[in-house]
Amino acid sequence: MIETNFGWIRINGETFEYDIVIHTDGSITRRNRKGSKKLKGIYGHTPLTSDELEFLREERPEVVYVGTGQNGALPITPDAEEILADYRAVIGTTPEIIPEIKVETRKYSAIIHVTC
Repeated sequence: MIETNFGWIRINGETFEYDIVIHTDGSITRRNRKGSKKLKGIYGHTPLTSDELEFLREERPEVVYVGTGQNGALPITPDAEEILADYRAVIGTTPEIIPEIKVETRKYSAIIHVTC
């Protein structure tokens, strides 16, 4: 069960009030934006960068979901787009991708932005 609204996402009854990563093994971690924060001034928001996607090389998901926030405001840097191009990537607002994740049967990873 996955639900979301502005500022939170609930997965199997556990609520996260921060951006998350869902790994191929089903584990959930906090999105590590540390290296991306320096670009906030350029993009207006902390963008999704290639540094944040390094885990994909190890996990090798069949599909990668990127939830760009409730209103789709998460920027994606060109270097991150290059990495995502190597995968079947589904990019959309967080509310748009949740129904797809709910029925996904392939091995997947997801980066979920919970606010804007």
